[in-house]
Amino acid sequence: MTQANEQKTAKTSRKEQILQSLVQMLEKNPGTRITTSSLAKEVGLSEAALYRHFASKAKMFEGLIEFIEEAVFTRVTRILQDEPQAIYRCEHILTLLLAFADKNPGLCRILTGEALVGEDDRLRARVSQFYERLETQLKQILREAEIRDQMKTVMPVPVTAQMLTSLAEGRIQQFSRTGRSPVENWPEQWAFLADDLLKPVLVSV
Repeated sequence: MTQANEQKTAKTSRKEQILQSLVQMLEKNPGTRITTSSLAKEVGLSEAALYRHFASKAKMFEGLIEFIEEAVFTRVTRILQDEPQAIYRCEHILTLLLAFADKNPGLCRILTGEALVGEDDRLRARVSQFYERLETQLKQILREAEIRDQMKTVMPVPVTAQMLTSLAEGRIQQFSRTGRSPVENWPEQWAFLADDLLKPVLVSV
């Protein structure tokens, strides 16, 4: 490895360390606004050194939002490739998001927007885009299923996709507020929802 590559790797590792420390602080200090001063102390750097890796605290949060997007939607793509049935696609995608939240309580403070209070408005816009992208994906799954006569939704597709997204977002909000696991009783609740909202089409043979 050349010296330039070694320096690049060291810089990347330091950036990852900073982001990991930020996540840990979000998890350990719910309701507390994270300052660059406290983060620098946690990482063991000066604030000036911190800004050599990230131009602003907003850039740090953007890095975490990008991680959330990549972690979730990479797996969503895999679900779409592996699961042909719309009802199971919806179930697996929502379960994926709730399980991700359960394992990453610090990142939930970003998904709820609580950690972004007083920060750059574009960060909250990015989080909104995350949920909009999720809702659009569910909408696409349900529409394709109706076109293929695979399934009918009791409510219009856009309304159903919005409700499913809101349900997941609400469980994450509850987890961030109370610590109650977002996957608690989820299989039973999903079974009830799927039975009432998503009706497989019975094909005569």
